[in-house]
Amino acid sequence: MTNDKIYIHEFIDIIGHNRANYMHHMTANWSPIAQDERHQLCYGVWGVVGTTRDWPSVVNIWEEDGFDGMAASFRHEFSGAALQDPKLANWWAEAAKFRSHGEDRLLVPAPWTRTIEELCADGVRGETYAHEQIRTTPGKARELLERVAEGGEPLLSEYGWVLAGAWETAMTGDSEVFLLWAIPTWEQWAEAEKAERADTKLARWRRDFHGRIGSLHRFLLADSELSPFRTGRQPRREDRKTDWTE
Repeated sequence: MTNDKIYIHEFIDIIGHNRANYMHHMTANWSPIAQDERHQLCYGVWGVVGTTRDWPSVVNIWEEDGFDGMAASFRHEFSGAALQDPKLANWWAEAAKFRSHGEDRLLVPAPWTRTIEELCADGVRGETYAHEQIRTTPGKARELLERVAEGGEPLLSEYGWVLAGAWETAMTGDSEVFLLWAIPTWEQWAEAEKAERADTKLARWRRDFHGRIGSLHRFLLADSELSPFRTGRQPRREDRKTDWTE
């Protein structure tokens, strides 16, 4: 199967102690609307492990029906005079209480990357997730994805890591890659990190891989309460904890 979806990737900065409030508002209050009106699926919502990246922050990933679906979604949102979907405006006003800034990008999946429905059906789960942001010379992103599939995935699978997502960033000259590894336990994360610093096949592969890129930042994530990787399904209106008016 070839994955012909497009993904929206978001880094979100949280205000104070509102991370749980924001993640619930994102999943229970917004995602059911997006599913109905845009056929936009929630791929995942995670809290960033602050020791490994900016804090307090959240990562959201959304699954869209390819570039054509993305174009329809953009028209749905930006056709009005206010340049915002009225239902999104209502949601946005509430979200502003919880977040201060976001940084988005569009991601194109490697053909062999599973959709969120396939991942849920396959039971892919993680106690934590390693998310890698890789920058390279323009034109090299697809080559890096193939190297990960052919070399990195078999080696990291020995430590229990599952390659859940592999993407190149659109509209950046084929120069950025994102990877998402589902890791069953924290101990399996630790074992792989130790192996990278020892005389192992994984360490040798990493050294070769690092020589082909500009930079790499691996940081850790933890599922939100209603993330599909945790629940095995999409968020629903009945998941709401408050009387949210759409």
